Amino acid sequence: MKIATIGLDLAKNVFQVHGVDPRGVPVLRKQLKRIQVLPFFATLEPCLVGMEACCGAHFWARKLQAYGHTVKLIAPQFVKPYVKSNKNDAADAEAICEAVSRPNMRFVPVKSVEQQAILALHRVRQGFVTARTAHANQIRSLLAEYGLVVPQGIHHLHQDVPDLLEDASNELPGVFRQLVMRQLDYLRELDHQVQLLEAQIKTWHRENEASRRLAQIPGVGPITATALVASVGDARCFASGRQLAAWIGLVPRQHSSGGKQVLLGIGKRGDAYLRCLLVHGARAVISAVRQKDGTSTSWLGRLLARRHTNIATVALANRNARIAWALLAHHREFCSDYGRAAPVV
Repeated sequence: MKIATIGLDLAKNVFQVHGVDPRGVPVLRKQLKRIQVLPFFATLEPCLVGMEACCGAHFWARKLQAYGHTVKLIAPQFVKPYVKSNKNDAADAEAICEAVSRPNMRFVPVKSVEQQAILALHRVRQGFVTARTAHANQIRSLLAEYGLVVPQGIHHLHQDVPDLLEDASNELPGVFRQLVMRQLDYLRELDHQVQLLEAQIKTWHRENEASRRLAQIPGVGPITATALVASVGDARCFASGRQLAAWIGLVPRQHSSGGKQVLLGIGKRGDAYLRCLLVHGARAVISAVRQKDGTSTSWLGRLLARRHTNIATVALANRNARIAWALLAHHREFCSDYGRAAPVV
């Protein structure tokens, strides 16, 4: 029995396997417990294994690659059209097996252990930032109930709230003063955790040559550079910079028919975290350009003169993503005047 392709439906404890021979005829339908997966694949001849890109997929992909198998990860939304009738583990494994054999299917690159570790730092940091913002807003709302309004910005909470709590003229109850002080202590702890994680990310950034090259792009700092390197991995998996920008979700959606091209807003596909970092970096660049010279003749200045700021922001984020692909795929250094014609002597 020659198995050419296997669809593996991942789970916590029970895994479903669906295998077909080189002609596409099903030859294997098997259910495995978690401890049986590696011994089963260790005895198989090397074949193509398809899995959905879900929790634990990169771990299993690395393990199966060590046994000589070719592993390809597929986004779940690309597997769903191949599910026949009702959904169950066996149908999912069969759908994965069918999807991975399609010649025009798109696949998710397998991430290394180091990439996953850096992305874990980013995810946890983002969680702390979200919690810090929510906690700061809670403190503001509690104080607003007593008619005390604090200016925007977390630093104002650290500066102004202690003075408000020490002021006896505002008639705040003692229990409430103690509560807000406890809230401030927790806010400082969240701030401290964010700073610790940022320090770890910047340390990795200084040690990674590709990340340092990306940080030379205006609007891309250590946080964005490390997130790009860890998320993209091998940039040659993308045929062009436009493919990378589309994967991040920074290109227009199409709704074309009958030969008429209709472009809508950006697709917002792929990694929302990467897109957020690139857009915020672009906003910072636009703000700096306007403060320095509002009538700049550069590409960005001309764009700002004729289009809305939000459109220019996304356009710059798209441009930075394409530049990042070029630097990663071709191992180049960033050059601000790259491609500009040499002056005629």
